[in-house]
Amino acid sequence: MKPFIQVATPHEDVLEGRLTMDVFAADLWQVIEGVAPIDYQDPEIFFKKTYLTKGLKNILEVAEARLKGKGGDPIVQLQTPFGGGKTHALIALYHKAREWGAKVFAFDGLAVNPKQVKPWEELERQLTGKVEVTKGDIPPGKEVLVKLISENSPLLILIDEVLAYATKAAGIKVGDSNLAAQTLAFIQELTAAVSLLDNSFLVVTLPSSVLEHYDENAEKMFHQLQKVLGRMEKIYTPVEDDEIEHVVRHRLFSKVDEKEMKKVVNDFIEYARDEGLITEEEINIYRERFLRSYPFKPEVIDILYKRWGSFPSFQRTRGVLRLLSLVVYSLLNKNVPFIRLGDFDLGNDEIKRELIKHIGQEWDSIIAQDITSPDSGAKKVDRGLKSSYRPYNLGTVVSTTIFMMSFSGRGERGSSVRDIKLSTVYPEFSSTIIDSVITELREKLFYLSDEGLYFTNQPNINRMILILEESVTEDKLYETELEILRKHVSSSPRLKVYIHPKFSRDIPDTPDLKLIIMNKDEPDLEFIEKHGEIPRVYRNTLIFLCGDENYRENFLSFLRKLIALKQIDKQDLRLTLSQRNEVANKIKMYVRREHEELRKLYRKIYVPIREGLKKLDMGLPIFGERYLDREVYDILRTEGELLESLSPLVIKEKYLADNDYIETKKLYEALSKTPGELRVLSENVVKQSIKEGVKSGLFGLGSVKDGKVECRSINEHTEVYLTDGEIIVKPEFCIKPREEGLSEEIEWKEPIQKETRDIIEKEYIVEKYSKLKLKLKVPVGQISTIARLVNFLKSRFEQCDIEVSIITDKGHVTITEYENIIKEALIQGKIEVIEENKE
Repeated sequence: MKPFIQVATPHEDVLEGRLTMDVFAADLWQVIEGVAPIDYQDPEIFFKKTYLTKGLKNILEVAEARLKGKGGDPIVQLQTPFGGGKTHALIALYHKAREWGAKVFAFDGLAVNPKQVKPWEELERQLTGKVEVTKGDIPPGKEVLVKLISENSPLLILIDEVLAYATKAAGIKVGDSNLAAQTLAFIQELTAAVSLLDNSFLVVTLPSSVLEHYDENAEKMFHQLQKVLGRMEKIYTPVEDDEIEHVVRHRLFSKVDEKEMKKVVNDFIEYARDEGLITEEEINIYRERFLRSYPFKPEVIDILYKRWGSFPSFQRTRGVLRLLSLVVYSLLNKNVPFIRLGDFDLGNDEIKRELIKHIGQEWDSIIAQDITSPDSGAKKVDRGLKSSYRPYNLGTVVSTTIFMMSFSGRGERGSSVRDIKLSTVYPEFSSTIIDSVITELREKLFYLSDEGLYFTNQPNINRMILILEESVTEDKLYETELEILRKHVSSSPRLKVYIHPKFSRDIPDTPDLKLIIMNKDEPDLEFIEKHGEIPRVYRNTLIFLCGDENYRENFLSFLRKLIALKQIDKQDLRLTLSQRNEVANKIKMYVRREHEELRKLYRKIYVPIREGLKKLDMGLPIFGERYLDREVYDILRTEGELLESLSPLVIKEKYLADNDYIETKKLYEALSKTPGELRVLSENVVKQSIKEGVKSGLFGLGSVKDGKVECRSINEHTEVYLTDGEIIVKPEFCIKPREEGLSEEIEWKEPIQKETRDIIEKEYIVEKYSKLKLKLKVPVGQISTIARLVNFLKSRFEQCDIEVSIITDKGHVTITEYENIIKEALIQGKIEVIEENKE
């Protein structure tokens, strides 16, 4: 098919882009004053670009007959929709009347100020050059008007926008009346005068669009004018609906190659029939419509004139002409065989402004988000199609077509898939690709309704979530992960928490216990061995919590949805109340799941041992838990990896079995420094254990001076400081030898008797059970305790079976909560439901 530009030749002003609104906005007063654009001022150019509709021909014929004294209707009312061609008809009458040798009186109610100009005075001024017999605030009466008109016949009287003038005149007092009432009286006198004279012709325009009636008072005047004129006038419509295609083509194109046009139309008709887009019964009708509208598809004129034209603010004829002239100009360098709705470039500011001024400025951003911006859904569909379809930009074309079909002043919107196909396809490809494009657009557009193929300014929530997820950056994901991690660390942690440190120097080398949350599958040995560039001393104080990389993608998917929901909540997306409630509920649900999702990822604990690292699996998350550090702490304590208290017997047997004494400070440092040693919560645990051991006589507390061991305390309460030189010693060093004597400060105590020591030591012997069966009634707040106990038991027994009964009352869960929270958790945990009762 040939490009339309080679078949239909645009007028010069279209080719050159001289497409300002004044070129299409006819102004009778400017023509009278001689300052109108040449397209209207020059009669030859005016009629060359004017398609003579049946209505316009009829009006001209009536006017000519009347002005030549051949009879006919003396008064004609032009009542058309806004932009329906009435001013164009008045200009045509003006030019023709001058051609016929008649005088013309023209009055434009929009162009004059009622304080300065009165229509009866203006009539005399235009006809005689002076104002004498009509001067004053009151019209002169029928007889004066008859004499004035008869002396200046043949006379064409054109009164445009009389309602606008009367509305303004209502604010000007004239005695007990006002100028608006006097204007109505003048119109009544004028119609009576014209009806008495054979070679005069009166044309009055009244709007039919309610928007043009201005206000309630203007509405009343409108009906009064209709009554005044209705006694003797006939109503003419310059442009019928089935003539608009001819008007458009005649105004925008200077010539059309009929042969090539028919070839393009017939080729398309044959293709559309083969594709099942039109039936045999529709072929001839569609062909006739296409031949009238070419180079525009028939749907272009229909949608603009009938749907967009039903907006009160849309000037049907000039609005369509102005918009289509911009579209034609934008396509001059495109090799398109005809012009579709989808060829309206909504990225062109002029074209877009011509449309959104009728539907609201909010559509500016909607068009950008869904159709025109580089990351819009339509552009993503363009790029996502197979390479053979990419040149056609079908995502943009189809979404633009749907957009153009989405609006009407009468509320009509949307279209069928078949109609969209008929409006968008080229014979070069199968129409079935449009089905795929529509499916993709449903997934990627914010404002495409789920209820039909039309745009709405209320976005679809599910679509918004999907689209916004795609726009979440890696930085935003990481930022949100850190935010949730911080949120789920307690405000007073027992372990000092460090989140995602980058370098080993970021972790202090101190005796305090530290929980290091890593964004890796397992910790780097550098963190254990080094503190920056120097060796790390306190290695046994490091506890690592690492992620299960097998779950990371699931966790990131959760974050994307949460981020998308929060973006929807924050952005000004004009959601309905129910949509906002839905978003709020979704956010609450996702926030409740934060800890659960966090724990599914961060579940692996690593602690240093002599051979490297020991791994502990925290298992699945438990409902009711909130803080990661507390759960790690409880698991370490349950597993015996962290001690809140230390038996003094352990100190004696482990550290004094082969030594007569040991410095308390070195003992505590050994626990903190040596991987695999006992891990105590703090130095107070060691101090308390030593105090208990001294009081019970398991060992004494003393010091070393000049290489000699001195015992200060045993079998009594004492204070422990863990300072240099402070030692615990075997009890026998605290027995006073006769030959040496003891320090006077230490009271002599008999050595602990064997039977007493047996009793003490027996207290620390753990008895064993080979089987356990527990039936428990657990407070809701202690569920996590059971989970930790189960983890501990699993580490001690090869088989550990658990059956749980959950009985609820005096409350409720919704079916959605039951399915989405309870059942989903059971499914994810691979937990078998043995019995299920719901009421």
